[in-house]
Amino acid sequence: MGSEERKKEEVLRESGTFNARASRISDGLFGSCEFFDARDVVQVKYEMLRRVHEDGVSVAQASADFGFSRVAFYDIQRAWTREGMNGLLPRPRGPRHGHKLTDEVLGFMRSALVKEPALRTPELAERVLGRFGLTVHPRSIERALAKGAKKGLLM
Repeated sequence: MGSEERKKEEVLRESGTFNARASRISDGLFGSCEFFDARDVVQVKYEMLRRVHEDGVSVAQASADFGFSRVAFYDIQRAWTREGMNGLLPRPRGPRHGHKLTDEVLGFMRSALVKEPALRTPELAERVLGRFGLTVHPRSIERALAKGAKKGLLM
């Protein structure tokens, strides 16, 4: 890989538009000339949509050729229809853990469960909202309490 290619890959990674699954692309355009870069996920998504809408390729075939599922194709198409090119940009992902469930909130929930063992998570979510002003999904509470139980903390 030359220095220009490395530089482009670095820019793509920094911008969040690097296609980590570039090797899955089997469409003939990618690899036929330098212009089509399988590492650029925005270009890949655009070309996949173009193949279906302009070239008449089936969704199943285009999805397979561009390394996406059919479900992903329809998600990409909706984003394109709604936002144009901006819809093809990757979205920042949300938190992957109960970031609202601090030690203080978890302690509050555990003490409430000690006092009332029959307390259900929807009611616990209501109490957390009342006490801390935090909207927490009952399933997030269940996961946090189960994680604490695995660590040997009182559920």
